[in-house]
Amino acid sequence: MRLRISNEKALSTVVTTLIILVVSVLLAGVVTMYAINITSTRTQQEDLRISKQEVWYNVTGSYGYAAIAIDNVGGRDVVIDKIQVRGVECDWSTVAYLRLSSPVSGSLLAPNASYSSSLPSTGFEYVSGTTDDFTTASTDIPLASGDTLVVYIKNPDSISASDIGTTVGITVYTENAQYYVECNVKSVENA
Repeated sequence: MRLRISNEKALSTVVTTLIILVVSVLLAGVVTMYAINITSTRTQQEDLRISKQEVWYNVTGSYGYAAIAIDNVGGRDVVIDKIQVRGVECDWSTVAYLRLSSPVSGSLLAPNASYSSSLPSTGFEYVSGTTDDFTTASTDIPLASGDTLVVYIKNPDSISASDIGTTVGITVYTENAQYYVECNVKSVENA
């Protein structure tokens, strides 16, 4: 004996295909979002800390200097593309730097009169009681993760005696970011 149902109802082939496509697209979206979340939380980020910023002007010697310490506290190496003082890019020939494996502990010292016509180089005392050999930059400066860069800039943006006491901004540029700090211009006179 055969039983026959006279009122058969089912989804059409088109509707069934659409449901399968929508579900597969939604699942692919969820998997993609999960993968992006996992990879983005594990990538190493760039993070520089600019500290010890100083700008000095020597009235009797008619020269100025800016100095900063750049600590790379991020998980990846960076390249310092340019440095600006008061919005004007510093020429690499006016930049001297020292690479250290640990942060600078004391305040940076102003160059003395012997550096009125040159950049700091051999045996330069940059922190009280600490001397080292600085290198004059010629191109972009790489900075490894965990390292510190002490930078001195000679005559940045034509700092003059009339700038003493005013605020000056210093900006450090990398490929992915810019880091900005401010400080007041100080007078330096040698006895």
